[in-house]
Order: sequence, then C-alpha cells, then structure tokens
Amino acid sequence: MKLRRDLDQGESETIALAVELRADLVLLDEKEGRNVAAHFGLRPVGIIGVLLEAKKKGLTTELRPHLDALRNEAGFYLSDRLYLHALALAGEIVA
Repeated sequence: MKLRRDLDQGESETIALAVELRADLVLLDEKEGRNVAAHFGLRPVGIIGVLLEAKKKGLTTELRPHLDALRNEAGFYLSDRLYLHALALAGEIVA
C-alpha cells in the first residue's frame, strides 16, 4: 500500500512485480520511483541507461538521434545537462 501512496500506479506495479520476481534490475525513469526501487534492493535503470547499453553492444551506432526523438517526439523531459552527459558517456561529444 505504501507504494501506491508514494508513486503512481504504473511505478508501484513495476516495483511490486520486480520484487516478486526477484529481478536484478527494473526500468524506471522517475526519481522517486528509482529511490523506492533502490530501497527494495532493486537496481533501477532508465531509458538512457538502456540506450547507452545498446550502443555499447553495437545495437545502435548513435545515441543522439534517440535522445532527440525522446525529447521532440515522445515529449520525454531530458535536461540539457543530462543530454550532454549521456552524449559524453557515449563518446559522441567531449565533455
């Protein structure tokens, strides 16, 4: 019940299922959800982490178009600081 009080339904159910399945990680982007997941011993990974891993594994050659699509087409909030940091981690800009 505490999950439903502090988080939205989707985040609550995601964390509850991950705990039930004893998952190693859980896909969450919202800060509060990530904090709660960590409290339950889960490793939260966001969409940027997934995209960085995809580039590392050669599943995509560039991160920038995906970040731009998230911002411009999906309406995903991504601060300029995080955007540039992700590009630096991907080796697409020098930080």
